[in-house]
Amino acid sequence: MTRIVLVGAGSLQFGAGMLGDVFQSRHLTEAEIILNDINEPAARRTEAVANAFISQNGLKQTVRVESDLARALPGADFVVISIEVGDRFALWDMDWKIPQQYGIAQVYGENGGPGGLFHSLRIIPPILEICGKVMEHAPTATIFNYSNPMSRITTTVHRAFPGIRFIGMCHEIASLERHLPPMLGQPRENIHYRAGGLNHFSVMTDVTYVDSGASAYDDVRARAEGYFGTQPGYSEILQASRRTGRAVDTEGWMEIDLSHVTDVRPWSDRWLFKVILDRFGVLPITYDSHFGEYIQWAHDCSDHRGILDFYTYYRNYLGTVTPRIESSLHERVVPIIDGMLTGNAYEEAAVNIPNAGFIRDLPDWIAVEVPATVDASGVRGIAVDVPAGIRGLLTNQIGVHNLTAEAILQKKKDLVVQALLVDPVVTVSKGIPHLVDHMIAEQGPWLDYLS
Repeated sequence: MTRIVLVGAGSLQFGAGMLGDVFQSRHLTEAEIILNDINEPAARRTEAVANAFISQNGLKQTVRVESDLARALPGADFVVISIEVGDRFALWDMDWKIPQQYGIAQVYGENGGPGGLFHSLRIIPPILEICGKVMEHAPTATIFNYSNPMSRITTTVHRAFPGIRFIGMCHEIASLERHLPPMLGQPRENIHYRAGGLNHFSVMTDVTYVDSGASAYDDVRARAEGYFGTQPGYSEILQASRRTGRAVDTEGWMEIDLSHVTDVRPWSDRWLFKVILDRFGVLPITYDSHFGEYIQWAHDCSDHRGILDFYTYYRNYLGTVTPRIESSLHERVVPIIDGMLTGNAYEEAAVNIPNAGFIRDLPDWIAVEVPATVDASGVRGIAVDVPAGIRGLLTNQIGVHNLTAEAILQKKKDLVVQALLVDPVVTVSKGIPHLVDHMIAEQGPWLDYLS
């Protein structure tokens, strides 16, 4: 029997999604799923929904709540983490807007730039606490993490716990994959691609036609203008949802029906995306909002309306949708678990793991997002050939990630200041110590350890 612990399962969106993935697996039909959350009533809600689904569908899995993580972990084979702290959007607003008041032109505030730093400073300490308990009570378990900022979390966890089996997972790669078949006029099974970089800062490194083995990258470059230049973005999706009342889940691996979306702005959500494609010759896997968080000149060429509309749509969607369990695959953790349990080897499109030479010019310790081989021995990264220009942008993050990890592990405020001053997005210096003091004051108790 496989035992899976879901940490953060009080979130019905996370819990329902993961449970649906487990329930559709042919290899986890008798799995035990333990729901853990600091908010036990919320976890009990997820438990009730899960057990109702099990009963209605005659399933054999068992689901139970254990609010004490130390008691939930013994015997666990896999641990899946998806947590946030505090009021997610209120804190996100601070991450994004307060640095702007200090003169920092960041395009977003979640994973890169100052916003990504303060997000990391809040969320990594509790994740380290979770990982410490896993190492104590289930040291052979494989941990999958969905929380952001993915690359800074994964980098810091592996520094704190060398040898830990910790893998960061993100569905953003689907933002690229779903577009390739219609753009190239081919079924998904005839397209093989790879991408690499940092989480939310990754590009497609190669793409081939499976039947012939020929490269398809020239076709992608030739067709990108006609395809991506006319695709709806979040501005159009938001306007359509206001007009029709229809909410569309835009994340995951499924196809998305946007036939009701009209009046598309050229390259909506992808103005920076277009610059990367034109100047560097490679295709980003994600939109301006994410990719632009890491680049000092991104504010000059990003689609700011699209970014703001994405934030509004995402916030509204999470606030109004009622997640429900569906016995279908949405995320990529369960296929990895299946591959590890059965030994049926396959290539996974994107995992976040320590570099270990997978991307040139980056140190081994920094967490990169690369494809991987999955089999009974676990998850092994695959090296990708990231072009020199993109590697140049990636290397700008080495000091940022290093100082983020050290600021948290050493609990030193002066290292937070240094992390900001080495960040390419930060182009001012005078107010940085005041910004750090401001954020610590506003975001207590999560940043009090830095005082």
